[in-house]
Amino acid sequence: MSGHSKFANIKHKKEKNDAAKGKIFTMIGREIAVAVKAGGPDPANNGKLRDVIAKAKSNNMPNDTIERSIKKAAGPGDGVEYENITYEGYGPNGVAIIVEVLTDNRNRAAANVRNAFTKGGGNMGTSGCVSFMFDDKGLIVVDKEEVEGMDEDELMMMAIEAGAEDFAVEEDSYEITTSPDDFSAVREALEANNIPMASAEVTKIPQTYTTLTNEDDIKKMNKLLDLLDDDDDVQNVYHNMEE
Repeated sequence: MSGHSKFANIKHKKEKNDAAKGKIFTMIGREIAVAVKAGGPDPANNGKLRDVIAKAKSNNMPNDTIERSIKKAAGPGDGVEYENITYEGYGPNGVAIIVEVLTDNRNRAAANVRNAFTKGGGNMGTSGCVSFMFDDKGLIVVDKEEVEGMDEDELMMMAIEAGAEDFAVEEDSYEITTSPDDFSAVREALEANNIPMASAEVTKIPQTYTTLTNEDDIKKMNKLLDLLDDDDDVQNVYHNMEE
């Protein structure tokens, strides 16, 4: 994700390097499968699928790969059923963490996430223990270099008129925040105006932040996040550590 705002690190993403792209495409492929099974293979009639396709494109997933994923999900398939599960807990010094998984094995997912919390000096909590500390928001990031020469006010008005809540100017990006309900409309408005998006998805933004100053706590937190990154079932990780 472009930019140097807090949002850039809130969602601990897997795209650390090119080698991780295969994992990202696998993750998005699962999201496509779930969206197709829920609402059908036609993006025109499936808003969730449109959003996932936009996410795929912002992660540079090739069009033919997207189309193959849709066709595979719409076909008889291999009988794999994925389940969305959310886990919540605390990292070192009370850092709030939310882990979203998309898995075909609930027991495996729970064991792996619990192991990551334990090895990272944290502990899993009950459902709802930290989610109240986050707001669900649509977040669209536009790289300044990709829209060089475009008037900043023009882009802001385009986003606001489409339903955006906020338009923030960062060092090398514009960050557009929406309510979850208005996210698709704003994203589609930018898409219709050929505005390239570095990132476009509904995410979780913490209301408050926790700063880790102890070196050991920082190492443990990074280990926890790395273990979750390495877990193929994990789709998204959100936390309120201020980096």
